[in-house]
Amino acid sequence: MTEDEIKAKFPTRLRGYDLYRKMDSPRHIVAPMVDQSELAWRMLSRNYGADLCYTPMFHAKFFGDENARYRNEQWQTNETDRPVFVQFCANDPDVLLKAAQFVGTDADAVDLNLGCPQHIARRGHYGSYLMEDWDLISRLIRKLHENLEIPVTAKIRVYPEVEKTVAYAKMVEAAGAQIIAVHGRLREQKGHKTGLADWAKIKAVKEAVSVPVFANGNILYFEDIQRCIDETGVDGVMSAETNLYNPALFSGKTLPTWQLAEEYLDICESVPTKGSYIRGHLFKLFRYSLPIHVDLRKRLVEACKLEEYRQVVCDIKARLVKDAESAEAEFDPDNYETNEFGYRVYPHWICQPALRFEHDKEHSQSKRLLNEAQ
Repeated sequence: MTEDEIKAKFPTRLRGYDLYRKMDSPRHIVAPMVDQSELAWRMLSRNYGADLCYTPMFHAKFFGDENARYRNEQWQTNETDRPVFVQFCANDPDVLLKAAQFVGTDADAVDLNLGCPQHIARRGHYGSYLMEDWDLISRLIRKLHENLEIPVTAKIRVYPEVEKTVAYAKMVEAAGAQIIAVHGRLREQKGHKTGLADWAKIKAVKEAVSVPVFANGNILYFEDIQRCIDETGVDGVMSAETNLYNPALFSGKTLPTWQLAEEYLDICESVPTKGSYIRGHLFKLFRYSLPIHVDLRKRLVEACKLEEYRQVVCDIKARLVKDAESAEAEFDPDNYETNEFGYRVYPHWICQPALRFEHDKEHSQSKRLLNEAQ
């Protein structure tokens, strides 16, 4: 179908910047995260400045199955959950369309995952492992563009060459993607090889396409958001991992971990949430405190019911409040020290990004920062 034919078929469907403006021009975006950007977490993130949230990545084949079990388990939304993009991984255009049609108009767009670098994506032939097959990617996006009632968007990774990255993004746009989120890391940059995202490549994409572009990568603190926008010119900034460790990131507030944990559990009271999701979020929120209070770590592992998670959080809070009260000085978020790498040193009871280090044999420093913030 030609673009004119598609416009005639869907005369009211929003495109590019019309879609972006209809969503009040979102600047703060929660990334799609498997088993982690579920409805309750999206609601918490929206309470702290998130303008747009993506669902976890759903597997199109299972989501579109006539047996609705997977779909009902994975896809939750409510009247507060807008704007929201539903993300799928897929390698078959017809399967993708069938899954997307189950979403209907309960979302603002359907997003195609072209960035997942994990081994399971390699085995399943989806995510970033489609990057060698531009024809298939084009057909996947085009299938939705020609047949879906709501817009299609895409989240991509970059190539080593900026020219190839730009050509890739332009192909994705030409296929019908109305917004492109660019994770500025290579497919190989994962796990202990994560490293820094390349904002220069994101900037090149932004300058080459005519649809809105979101940047993903290197966001550790609130101030990084504007710095990213200034350096790349993007329309919005997406956070994945840092959002998990500090869901108040987009608010600019520096808050105690127990406060966010309690608010999350309050939301889970009204929004049924898998225990495994809850446990995972609490482990991340208390990442820097559990190695100190090891006995509570064991209890968190063993917790299954919401009331058990509440009790563990209550006990952790009591310990952390005591730690804060016995500290040499009261914590001042505007007056912090930095470590040898220039990153902020916060008390363990304060929400903060996850930083990983490994030994670096090529430099005199015994450690080098592995910035895996997304």
